[in-house]
Amino acid sequence: MNITAHLESHFHDSIQALQASAQVLPQQLEQGVHLLFNTLANNGRILACGNGGSAADAQHFIAELVGRFERERLPLAGIALNTDTSILTAVGNDYGYDAVFERQVNAVGQPGDVLVAISTSGNSGNVIKAIQAAHERDMHVIALTGKKGGQIASLLTETDIHLCVPHDRTMRIQEVHIVLLHALCDGIDALLLGDPS
Repeated sequence: MNITAHLESHFHDSIQALQASAQVLPQQLEQGVHLLFNTLANNGRILACGNGGSAADAQHFIAELVGRFERERLPLAGIALNTDTSILTAVGNDYGYDAVFERQVNAVGQPGDVLVAISTSGNSGNVIKAIQAAHERDMHVIALTGKKGGQIASLLTETDIHLCVPHDRTMRIQEVHIVLLHALCDGIDALLLGDPS
């Protein structure tokens, strides 16, 4: 086995996944930027959730909002629902793991807020329940998935936004997800600061 060639293939495969996504996702990505910007401009909040690597992406995204992305600006209202171990373990213990995000959406989500729901498979039970809770609270949903969207694809409404990476391999989907989240942050900043540079 040529380990160098094997490792080089990761770069080529990642580039191909990004190029395929660039062909199909820019319009939905732009819609996502405007939805997030309008939500924040109207004193709404962004809630984000995911499991494993997607949990890390949700935290990363919210950190860019509350802190800053690349340019100085006021902090933006965001909450990562997968960060509070006391809530996660209490709700998981008392209600089951599928309820850990749903319960928080019901606690803090308000009409007009946005749930950024991240699941590479589109089949994460707790993310699905969070989406259902968000809909019940008249929230919008931006779903980041792959693998044709899984069960999440069938849950989304016309007012939701689906950023579905056209790939089946989890690591490639996650790599594109972080690019999409960075693009959302950059788009929000461009609208807030009136300067797309």
